[in-house]
Amino acid sequence: MSIVALQLGAQTITNYTTTDGLMDNFVECINVDVDDNIWFGTSVGFQKYNPSTPDWTNFDIANYPDMVSNSIKQINSTLNAIWIGSDYGINMWNEPVLTTYNSTNGLASNQVKSIDVKDNSPDDIWIGTNQGVSHFDGSSWISYSTPDLHWSGVNATAFDSNGDKWFASPLGGITHFDGTTFTPYDTSNGLLSQFVTALLIDDQDNKWVGTSSGMSVLDATNTTFTQHTRMYIMPPPDTLNPVVDIAMDSHGRIWTAIYVGYLAVGGVAMWDGNQWIDFDVTDGLVGPNVKGLAIDSQDNIWVATSTGVSKISAIPSAVSAIKNNGFDLFPNASNDKIYITNENQKIQQLKIYNNLGALVYENNSNQLHYSIDVSPFSRGLYYVNVLSFDAILTKKIMVN
Repeated sequence: MSIVALQLGAQTITNYTTTDGLMDNFVECINVDVDDNIWFGTSVGFQKYNPSTPDWTNFDIANYPDMVSNSIKQINSTLNAIWIGSDYGINMWNEPVLTTYNSTNGLASNQVKSIDVKDNSPDDIWIGTNQGVSHFDGSSWISYSTPDLHWSGVNATAFDSNGDKWFASPLGGITHFDGTTFTPYDTSNGLLSQFVTALLIDDQDNKWVGTSSGMSVLDATNTTFTQHTRMYIMPPPDTLNPVVDIAMDSHGRIWTAIYVGYLAVGGVAMWDGNQWIDFDVTDGLVGPNVKGLAIDSQDNIWVATSTGVSKISAIPSAVSAIKNNGFDLFPNASNDKIYITNENQKIQQLKIYNNLGALVYENNSNQLHYSIDVSPFSRGLYYVNVLSFDAILTKKIMVN
């Protein structure tokens, strides 16, 4: 196990390879269960790692003949089981029982592209395949495919606050399903690319859509896209960021895995509300070919790559990391006015961004006190950026 100190300060990166216990350095997928065990899918089986012990448990066909394949493409967990997907169907591991599902007993297709679970429930599991999506309610299956969904299949499912489902298609954008109607969104609506690779819905019902050209964010009203194409900075002209995976930590920060295959370059990037901060092999990641992300209850970021696994640790929240130095913002939350003061020195510039990173307010009047009317703002989370003579401060505010 190797530990690397990041250039950003308190954070550290811990790397794991076969010398530390991994079954194989090429880790295809990764998941964290409710007990903070880390699960890895590889081409030679799947594996459980208990960091608190630490202890490794391996699963392969030689020891578990009911496995449909050693080549694991997807992995996810519920409150009582681990779901393992391959090109030959899916296994559910509920110790000590390994149950198989395939196209003969429920799946739309044997080629599994995603496994998504609503609130860790054993009764609300969505399996994306190359021919559609299959839903398991704990006892029975129902599948959806063309013409309701794009013919290229489903490679991610996400759930909004209304309980509606959103499906990502490899070649056909995203589709909203409210239980009755399927509504597609693609490049004609503002999506960066038809080639969708990952999907996440945040606490404000913004849809973070990973594509082959970067990240598109569809707002809570499903009307406006915001684009992010340079999350992981590369030299021009190679500026587009193909997204591999997306995850969100407990502070609401968005993490994305990025890999540019033809350049063999990649890393992970974190959106802190107003900027992207990236991490790659120069910071200590075990490799550039990032395959997936998972986040544990302590906000450790687990990064699966083709050359091992990295854990990014000790990342402070944007709020707790701030030294106020006489700065104050109140009330928080507000639906009327907020007041911002800096007793020590004048504020040179003040900017407010919404949760998608769009600038919604700017003031460069160089003063000690501000009164800002936020009543025209939509309800949700915002980030206040304050530039003074010797510091840049960031605060979260809620508009309700």
